[in-house]
Amino acid sequence: MTVKLYVASSNGSSRNARAWFQRHHIPFTERNMMAQPLQPNEIKRLLRMTENGTEDLISTRAKIFSQLKLDLETISTGELIKLIAQHPDLLKRPIMFDEKRLQIGYNEEDIRRFLPRKTRQLELARIRAKLVV
Repeated sequence: MTVKLYVASSNGSSRNARAWFQRHHIPFTERNMMAQPLQPNEIKRLLRMTENGTEDLISTRAKIFSQLKLDLETISTGELIKLIAQHPDLLKRPIMFDEKRLQIGYNEEDIRRFLPRKTRQLELARIRAKLVV
């Protein structure tokens, strides 16, 4: 299963995520969201995969967020999707997902969910073996 990796080239977390997938030999496709913004149907798909909706995806610390004077409590989902399509820098980065999993932002522990189950089981067994010694 190939992971989709949405990045911004100048983003350190995006570089870390790319390096992690390469280091663990996990196939991925990469897309620079700034050069090739997401389409509304792609944004909707990501929103459906989130646990907390827009607050998982939107970077409230982004300069464009304050410039647009956005209020996530009052803006409609449709309006927000249009704004994201026009201003991809509203999104947190990187965004990584496959058919079942979604991760937003690079986190060394959480990204491990993309490792194949067998690999995770072997690593867990190794850790347990070290603890027993």
